[in-house]
Amino acid sequence: GTNWHEGLSPAEIQRVMTQWRAWFNGLQAAGKAKSGLPLMNEGKVVTGADGRFVVDGPFAESKEAIGGFFLIEAANLDEAVAIARQCPGLKHGAVVEVRPVAEECDMAQAARKAETELEGAGV
Repeated sequence: GTNWHEGLSPAEIQRVMTQWRAWFNGLQAAGKAKSGLPLMNEGKVVTGADGRFVVDGPFAESKEAIGGFFLIEAANLDEAVAIARQCPGLKHGAVVEVRPVAEECDMAQAARKAETELEGAGV
């Protein structure tokens, strides 16, 4: 989320950011955090055939916005959730979504499967 800091004093924001950096630095030192960056509040949404529609984004109608990401190496989803539960921002209303990273997108998998089936059929 992007508004976790609302209602906090400058000193409180500094304290939380210090905790956040310490948490992330600890994950890096343990070899768990591979990357992490904040996302800007501006952007564009491209849709339609040939990217014909471009509107201001990200997703203005959304109640929640993605404020950034952490790429964590975990043995499984349970370990990733355990790591996410330690995020200092949670105490201030931040929301952490935990999702596995796919080796390839679903469309690529479907295309590969279709190609294999065509080859098997001698086409």
